[in-house]
Amino acid sequence: MGGLVLLLGRIVFSFFFMYSGFNHLTKLSMYAQYAGASGVPAPTVLTAVSGVMLLAGGLSILLGVQARWGALLIAAFLIPAAFFVHKFWGIPDPMMAANQAAQFWKNISLTGACLMLYAFATMYPARWPFSIGRAAAAPLAP
Repeated sequence: MGGLVLLLGRIVFSFFFMYSGFNHLTKLSMYAQYAGASGVPAPTVLTAVSGVMLLAGGLSILLGVQARWGALLIAAFLIPAAFFVHKFWGIPDPMMAANQAAQFWKNISLTGACLMLYAFATMYPARWPFSIGRAAAAPLAP
């Protein structure tokens, strides 16, 4: 049962990032304009790179292939995005500040989830069930 729950969590978690990465690449100019307005240097290049990072990280976690590195790729996107794109401090409009604060803390909490996935995949590499290259789900001990 634990393996199925992990698989369901991987699907939900990874699709969020794959969808975001897809949007970064297919709506590059719009996302780059937003990043540039937030003060991100070389916004078009960094938006494209971040899209690839999100897609690769999401696929890695979904498929269970090098999931540790996929989790780190996503975390490497989330932390700078939180601090450079979602700077809620100093925004005079309370609604805009609240929206950016929510996005900032979402990125920080998702970074925590990435770090937990990294730790889990590191501590229990043989217990990453339903992954590409694994014949069957290994049981998860409590």
